[in-house]
Amino acid sequence: MAFINQIQSYHPENEQELSDQRVMLDYIQKFEHNILHRENEIAHITSSSIILNTERTKMLMIHHNIYNTWTWTGGHADGDRNLLEIALKEAQEETGIESIRVLSGEIGSIDILPVWGHMKRGKYVSAHLHLNAAYIFVADEAETLTIKPDENSDIRWILLEEVAAHSKEPDLILLYNKLLEKAKRY
Repeated sequence: MAFINQIQSYHPENEQELSDQRVMLDYIQKFEHNILHRENEIAHITSSSIILNTERTKMLMIHHNIYNTWTWTGGHADGDRNLLEIALKEAQEETGIESIRVLSGEIGSIDILPVWGHMKRGKYVSAHLHLNAAYIFVADEAETLTIKPDENSDIRWILLEEVAAHSKEPDLILLYNKLLEKAKRY
């Protein structure tokens, strides 16, 4: 099981990641039959990424339709067992950029992310948790960006020092900063 091995082999860097990794692995063991699918309405596997420009001075952000804020790219496993491939596929779909480079093939962060109840495609989705693995990617700022209208309404390269001002999600700002610090080490 690729995704389980990817989560097990991650080396947590703080108490939050150590605890989230333990909880994720316990939950996966109990719900292995549907953890990769949204049919598990309590928690399911997702994978996300921050995308930096080649100079590592800007982060590519999408304006998310449901959350009405600037955020990173990512999405649900929907049966896929490779967390890196999920993050890469979502990054390409949500930005239109084809030539995204992986800064490191290792998971950059493991986090349990709360999702508040919301409407999606005319149907109510109850509050739940995303058991998320995050990656760090790099892309050329000159590449053409393409909005994915069913998910986002805009895409922009944002200076790293301005990322926090664009997001309405304080918990994600902390996560972005954690990943940006890790990107400096690569």
